[in-house]
Amino acid sequence: MNAVRIDGKVIAESLRARVARDVALLQANCNVTPGLAVVLVGKDPASSVYVKTKAKQAQAVGFKSKQFLLPSNVGQAELLELIEQLNADDSIDGILVQLPLPVHIDRWRVLEAIDPAKDVDGFHPYNVGRLAAGRPALAPCTPLGVVHLINTVVSDLNGLDVVVIGRSNIVGKPLATLLGDAGCTVTGAQLQTRNLPEICRRADIVIAAAGCAGLVRGDWLKPGAIVIDVGINRAVDSTGTTKIVGDVAFAEASKHASYITPVPGGVGPMTVAYLLANTLSAAISRRNLSLAMGVEDRHVCPPRVLSRILQVDLQHEG
Repeated sequence: MNAVRIDGKVIAESLRARVARDVALLQANCNVTPGLAVVLVGKDPASSVYVKTKAKQAQAVGFKSKQFLLPSNVGQAELLELIEQLNADDSIDGILVQLPLPVHIDRWRVLEAIDPAKDVDGFHPYNVGRLAAGRPALAPCTPLGVVHLINTVVSDLNGLDVVVIGRSNIVGKPLATLLGDAGCTVTGAQLQTRNLPEICRRADIVIAAAGCAGLVRGDWLKPGAIVIDVGINRAVDSTGTTKIVGDVAFAEASKHASYITPVPGGVGPMTVAYLLANTLSAAISRRNLSLAMGVEDRHVCPPRVLSRILQVDLQHEG
């Protein structure tokens, strides 16, 4: 068996094109342009590159994009004041504070200060709670991207056994919720889980998000399993060259799996694409645009526009 690669770059590009199309419709029919503000504290090289990528893609789909670059020694009060200003700015629909933050700043105090309606990262306790309760919410971008990738290769998730390795608030926990809501039987695991290889061998889908390079081996997999690698790890090969690798031993796993995501080029591009999708969704919901409202209301988009606007699309694209 030789697994088919799930190309996250191509799928993310398709999603971004759909967002750009719907932004143009929103502008033309409702005179609304979504706005995204990204806040970066300090000069971490990886975070700086990531922020620039987000800003570039936001502009490419037609958003208003603002970047706020703050020094690493900025006070927590000053950062919170900026967030309050962005909360009050009606032209901003999405606020993203790039993590990690310096140690002198309380991360949760900052994340909880963001207006939940503008929380396009999906980290605010309000959105976390609504997601857990099965209510409409802004969900974290990486889990949304993972489910989207899975749905490109399997149309019906009902009854499938899934193992999610990793229990982070950013990926593992919300991903388990989304997959459970989609009808999967989800086993949450972590590095300390006993008999982890045997648990994985029973799964139809294995998702690795533990931050441990090469954790999932080929013989951990049931033949034909779908493998989604969320891990991003720096590894040094025998020549001393540093490269990015995932949590899955890719060459081994490819001999057992039916579909597999590469690292890089798998989940990563989908995370940024869903940041755009979440911002579009926030721009719509913040203005109470609804198919149920009358078209004659000049503040409401016509149904033909809203019906095409992507919010959380987990439909099969194959």
